[in-house]
Amino acid sequence: MERWIQAGRVLVDGRIAMLGQRVTETENIKVDGQELAPRKMTPPRALLMNKRVGTIVSAAPADNLASVFDELPVLAGGRWISVGRLDVNTSGLLLFVNDGLLAHRLMHPSTGIDREYAVRVEGKLEDAGMEQLKNGVTIDGEIGRFSDIRYYNGHGSNHWYHVVLMEGRNREVRLLFASQGVKVTRLKRVRFGPVVLPSSLRRGQLMEIGPDDVRRLCDLMGVKYVKSGPDKTKKLNVGNSVLIPYPGLAAPTSHRN
Repeated sequence: MERWIQAGRVLVDGRIAMLGQRVTETENIKVDGQELAPRKMTPPRALLMNKRVGTIVSAAPADNLASVFDELPVLAGGRWISVGRLDVNTSGLLLFVNDGLLAHRLMHPSTGIDREYAVRVEGKLEDAGMEQLKNGVTIDGEIGRFSDIRYYNGHGSNHWYHVVLMEGRNREVRLLFASQGVKVTRLKRVRFGPVVLPSSLRRGQLMEIGPDDVRRLCDLMGVKYVKSGPDKTKKLNVGNSVLIPYPGLAAPTSHRN
């Protein structure tokens, strides 16, 4: 495509196309004088998985490790994109969408979407340590911090915390706790922005996020929502809403006046 554009073979609304030019479904596009048929828009879909420990978030094969992508339904057109990753030893909420722009905006730091984790550690943090983790500590030359950290419960040597990150770099939660002399023994993501992990979704299970929730996510991220399209793929079971009140998120359709 880039070679065709550089050669001047592609026209957009009668003008020679430029590399990097953005187009939508409304422009008239011709290649060598032949008009391209309008692209059929596929409705955005989203899946929610309660990821198991021991599985990887990669489509590439790995020795003795199962991929979460092996458990996803086949799409009639397009592909599933994971919204961020969880390492092999982390469980919990994992999102998949079939829309690249939606995935990109959900993951990009500029959109301000946070992530919440339930963390079990050996040991207990002092109040000063919790404040330090919110103010920031240096890890591998970069400042890392929790935007929020709260003690949940525990006894003996095992204690649970809930922490919130704005980006979630590789192993950041574990490294932040290690900076305070405590070791993470279990890590589970329980929320991604407005999306929460339902308590009814067991480890390894998948569910389809309902169309109204998907529309609200698209609106939040400024992505066009298409109501219908050619995708005839059988949908998974759709449960109740998985969205909680969140800055900028519209109310459910059923709650509107």
